[in-house]
Amino acid sequence: MSTQKILPVALITGASRGIGAACALLAAKQGWAVAVNYTSNADAGSKIVAQIKSAGGHAQAFQADVGVKADIIRMFKEIDSSMGPISGLVNNAGIVDVACRVEDMSWERVDRMMRINVLGSFACAAQAIKRMSTLHGGKGGSIVNISSAASHLGSPNQYVDYAASKGAIDTFTIGLSKEVATEGIRVNGIRPGLIATEIHASGGQPDRAQRLANQVPMQRPGTADEVAQAVVWLLSDAASYVTGTTMNVSGGR
Repeated sequence: MSTQKILPVALITGASRGIGAACALLAAKQGWAVAVNYTSNADAGSKIVAQIKSAGGHAQAFQADVGVKADIIRMFKEIDSSMGPISGLVNNAGIVDVACRVEDMSWERVDRMMRINVLGSFACAAQAIKRMSTLHGGKGGSIVNISSAASHLGSPNQYVDYAASKGAIDTFTIGLSKEVATEGIRVNGIRPGLIATEIHASGGQPDRAQRLANQVPMQRPGTADEVAQAVVWLLSDAASYVTGTTMNVSGGR
């Protein structure tokens, strides 16, 4: 049996950039074999895998759009075959859109937001539970859902749809944690605040983190690495009595 299969396996969705990439790199340093999920940028996924391997870690890249059910099922089967069943899941993949008021949001925009940010997390968690839960013959595991400070700020005049999707993730974390608490699975969440990552550019505001830093009590945006520290701690056995908790990593905002 290879060393790679002996290590616990963690799937991190949306791991080719930003918070997901930082989580992948740190999880590998802390002894996880990492399944690096990406949607379309194969080069970016391969780059993260190469960084992990060059540091002596173990990782493989897996393409899947978490907004597509068939992609999720295929990805989990591919991970099973090449790495073994996962015991850690970080539901990180998510999108924002351009700043917009609710009355101007198209059905298609909100549908895409909820499909990727909410349904994708539900579907990935379902597949993970089938592999982790002692009810299904698994050995337990840990799920970390990436929410956002937007879930309680609401993001008016900008991203109410995104904020609502993350509010759903907060509730999902609470309910799922209680549902699987006796099955060896811990479920927690992280609410990043204003973090300097590429996601702002995808919403048409590449300077957003720096521009809004004065709204943060610590007067600066956070980094993807700072979020990753909290995520990987929740994944680990160091957080063995922590479940149903969503931690703010927001500089006090």
